[in-house]
Amino acid sequence: MLTKYAFFAGTLKPDCEEGMRDFIDRKLAPLWQQFQPSQEVRILYGLEQEPNGPTIPLVLAVIYENEEAMALAMNSDARHEARKILPELYEQFFEEINLWHYVFEHA
Repeated sequence: MLTKYAFFAGTLKPDCEEGMRDFIDRKLAPLWQQFQPSQEVRILYGLEQEPNGPTIPLVLAVIYENEEAMALAMNSDARHEARKILPELYEQFFEEINLWHYVFEHA
């Protein structure tokens, strides 16, 4: 099993957290749920941060059975549609943003 993480690191605009969550629920979550053949999709919102670490208000974690399943999802129409929406998310809710992707293998 593999988990692909997307870390949305950056600073949210003031008083935008609730709006960001609503935007994700309405526009991105339905697409992220279509990253098939995923085993599970989790959307995580940051509550506590390391004082000296980066601010990460949002993490997307998608679990796949194997690399082939992940490759299928990365080439899906839903992923391409979600990527088109990301600039809107960034412009509306983030003062600054870095998006980092990491893949981890389950022990």
